[in-house]
Amino acid sequence: MNELEKNEKLGDLYAYYGPLLTKGQQSYFEDYYYNDLSLGEIADNHHVSRQAVYDNLKRSSKALENYEDKLHMRRDYKNISDKVWEIAWAVDHHQIDEAHDEIGNLLHELGEM
Repeated sequence: MNELEKNEKLGDLYAYYGPLLTKGQQSYFEDYYYNDLSLGEIADNHHVSRQAVYDNLKRSSKALENYEDKLHMRRDYKNISDKVWEIAWAVDHHQIDEAHDEIGNLLHELGEM
């Protein structure tokens, strides 16, 4: 996974699980990933070392990935979104039987969650 994909994934995970991080972790994460501040700039703003910022960002990223491993909110949303797009495509292309089948599959999958 390249750096851009990794950052996009972390942004998605933060959208789901950011409130579970401490306020400090949220602040560092947002400064680095959303406000595009360097480690040095964040360190200066928070009166800590660059290493402290780096360590905090590593812990935050790991925490976000651990939440996803346990709760699967990003994965489940993607699966539901993919199914909805398949249904929309089938309806747009007048393939009603296929859309009906996909709706049934989606409802079954939602019932299992």
